[in-house]
Amino acid sequence: MATRALSFDSVAELYDTSRPDYPPSLFDAVEEAGDRPLAGSRVLDVGAGTGIATRLLLARGARVTAVEPGPGMAGRLHSVLPDVPLVRAIGDALPFADASADFITYAQSWHWTDRPRAFGEAMRVLRPGGALALFWNVSDHSVPWIAAQDARLRAHGGDGGHGIHGAREQGPLLPDGVHCEERRVAWTRTVPLDAHLDNFATHSVFRVLGESATAAFLAAERAELLKVFPDGVVEESYVTDLALARRPA
Repeated sequence: MATRALSFDSVAELYDTSRPDYPPSLFDAVEEAGDRPLAGSRVLDVGAGTGIATRLLLARGARVTAVEPGPGMAGRLHSVLPDVPLVRAIGDALPFADASADFITYAQSWHWTDRPRAFGEAMRVLRPGGALALFWNVSDHSVPWIAAQDARLRAHGGDGGHGIHGAREQGPLLPDGVHCEERRVAWTRTVPLDAHLDNFATHSVFRVLGESATAAFLAAERAELLKVFPDGVVEESYVTDLALARRPA
């Protein structure tokens, strides 16, 4: 698990430029379920990667500290967000004082943690009433071409993304008895075919498979997608899964 989690380091720049961001309605849902605005709140963005979610949290007025263990990802984050405090750490051992954060966010990263330890750390660091927000972008498999692509990914030895369902396949999302609010936000983006394929090249399964196997898959995938999008412009459809748990007040 640790090997796959750190495999992104070698493609930090590509990750930053090709991965999708998150829709504004996701952060509306975080504020509603968390019962407080992000503006002015102290937020720890754990597993921040290159800062994709960090940037959006900052745009909402949050006071964000990024937490990222990977040197390559952290280096990219610091280069694009030089004024954001950055701590090299993991969620299983947060180097922050008790009751010091209003929100702790995990964007595409909760499934890399030791969940019982990370949850305990989050509840320790959150202020009473504070919220732990876990979210993932997942391709919308109700769209026919995405369902067909997912079948090819799985045949190749990959996966169709995590999300709440995928994370639960690896074990309980949160400890038994913890109340968790779940939301789903559907959205789309339009990108050039090359950008769509670049996104795949950043996924951990391809980083572990190696360059030649990845290149072969992407070449075959390009040919398949040109049948659906002959103009070379891909409309990607996503569902962003959100799970939010609050520290009891």
